[in-house]
Amino acid sequence: MKNKHIISFLAIAVLFLITPVTLISAQTIAGPYKSKPGPFQVETIKYDWHDSTRNRDIPVKIYYPKTGNGPFPVIIFSHGLGGSREGYAYLGEHWASYGYVSVHVQHIGSDTAVWKDAEDPKKGMRRAINNPKNAIERPKDISFAIDRMEKLNAEKSPFKGRLDLKNIGVAGHSYGAHTTLLIAGQLIIIRSKEISYADPRVKAAIAMSSPVPVIKTNLEQVYSKIQIPVFHMTGTKDMSKIAGTNAAERRIPFDRIKGVNQYLLTFKDGDHMVFAGIKQTGKMREKDPLFQDLILQSSTAFWDACLKSDLSAKSWLDDDGFEKALDGNGTFEKKK
Repeated sequence: MKNKHIISFLAIAVLFLITPVTLISAQTIAGPYKSKPGPFQVETIKYDWHDSTRNRDIPVKIYYPKTGNGPFPVIIFSHGLGGSREGYAYLGEHWASYGYVSVHVQHIGSDTAVWKDAEDPKKGMRRAINNPKNAIERPKDISFAIDRMEKLNAEKSPFKGRLDLKNIGVAGHSYGAHTTLLIAGQLIIIRSKEISYADPRVKAAIAMSSPVPVIKTNLEQVYSKIQIPVFHMTGTKDMSKIAGTNAAERRIPFDRIKGVNQYLLTFKDGDHMVFAGIKQTGKMREKDPLFQDLILQSSTAFWDACLKSDLSAKSWLDDDGFEKALDGNGTFEKKK
């Protein structure tokens, strides 16, 4: 009987020691979340891929940890209209420094070629955004990039055996946010027919400055198939001179998606280009450094929560960690 009491006491003691650690691990983050560059040295590599089934080139630039066996989760990034694989470097560098492989895809037909050296750059960009072929090819580029990353993980390459392909995220800005949501499950509806480009390999998504459909009578149906976590980002001055979505409409995807783990960040006085980074805009406005620091913190926390199952990161988002970091510079809404 005495031995039984000793065993019971030891079991309770072990439970007492283990349980608090588990609980605290999801609540210990206070202040900024991974605001500074992470522990991994970042390397980049470029590939000029070709999809023979579509006779289409897909240039990419990949940011990845130079050392470490991983496996590292993979993020596929889709640029906005008129962008390229060289854009959004601040995101790729930061995410890679914290143990992600960030693949920046260039979409031929809606990249820099549509405005560079053109007599009327805006006209070229409008032509590209109104070409339905671009909207269709973009999500196919993303799925093709995932296919190629699977191949690189299996063959001799800097990524052999280093990729966590069970944890894939997709992100994008503006036209790239539209591409991102198509991959997440947003439907294109033509004459009552539902067209989907969803890729089931993707576990989470970040959509910055999402455009919305011109026809808004069937929005519940358009967003009904999105079941994965999505972090939506916008600003109170998020207008585009090319596309027709106004600042108030940017929150429509967040409002219409019924799934849990949906987040909406709205920067106070944030405009459409704040998400692009100085290397793309060519200039830095007064609040850009602050906004971009908050983008890095919150996006990294979201990836950690969704792709690394980090409970502390999820707690920082779900409780008041990020709202404290925002410090009145925006609003943060959640569907837990």
